Amino acid sequence: MTSPAAHSARGNLPRTLLTALAPLTWGTVYIVTTELLPPGHPLFAGLLRALPAGLIALALTRTLPRGAWWGKAAVLGTLNIGVLFPLLFIAAERLPGGVAATLTAAMPLMVAVLAMPVLHERPSARRLTWGGLGVGGIGLVVIGPDAAFDGVGILAGLAAAATLALGVTLTKRWGRPAGVGPTAFAGWQLTAGGLFLVPVTFLAEGAPPAVGPAEALGYLWLGLVCGLVTFVLWFQGITTLPVTSAAVLGLLSPLVAALLGAVLLGQTLGPVQLVGFGLALAAIVAGQLPAAGRSTGPGGGGGPGGRGGQSWGGSEPSWWSATFRASSTSRRKCP
Repeated sequence: MTSPAAHSARGNLPRTLLTALAPLTWGTVYIVTTELLPPGHPLFAGLLRALPAGLIALALTRTLPRGAWWGKAAVLGTLNIGVLFPLLFIAAERLPGGVAATLTAAMPLMVAVLAMPVLHERPSARRLTWGGLGVGGIGLVVIGPDAAFDGVGILAGLAAAATLALGVTLTKRWGRPAGVGPTAFAGWQLTAGGLFLVPVTFLAEGAPPAVGPAEALGYLWLGLVCGLVTFVLWFQGITTLPVTSAAVLGLLSPLVAALLGAVLLGQTLGPVQLVGFGLALAAIVAGQLPAAGRSTGPGGGGGPGGRGGQSWGGSEPSWWSATFRASSTSRRKCP
């Protein structure tokens, strides 16, 4: 007889795989930035990644927040997009050797801690242990013997992880308004984060850089794929999956970045890094398995009171078409 834990794990698998596409794709951001984009304009890259994608989502869904959701969307967009991007860039510039990626990989542990006061969820010792082992595995992969440590960079990296953790936790706490699909929900946050970045970018970097064909291709990839598509998947996932399970998927991003560096740039992976890969992957898999005897239910648990959004799968013939259909019908009313 199948146990409830095993049944829940199988039920979450399609949602988990779709959500995992987001951090897997985000792992390409580093190589796209270094190989295609003009140097010295990281905030401009973040702005183009967020604002056009958000405006496209709003144009497709024609759905705006209502009531309290204007403030909630602004808070979530600022945390998940607007504040996060500058902190990531500061950490990346001041912490060579991949230290920044390791600090950001601490996000699942921070989510587990925040889940106690915000979501009233007590993380299991097993998930905390695997989260710590996952961070250690990422460290083995990306931190080389010549890695430098800078105080400001370390603070920025930890602040980025904390900002993302708080954004993920609040997204889980508030869920989505009834009738609002993930495309509209992502559009609200991408637009809010992009608008936050507009003055910051032009005050810090001045005029935009010249854009040629290679740069245009890089910006399109960041905006359409790493922005619009992946954030729709991500925000759908974190409102339907258990919060700690979704958070640990973020470990995939630095793993993909390291793999691309090895395959495309000739960066070698030694035995220690391969051990780190195995440890991080084991932590990701273990983070998706519910504790014995516990079940998150077929919906994966949304926000409190079942406000976390629509269930994945069901009788819909196509998740993607269902996503856009839910977004278009949300024009009727948003609480």
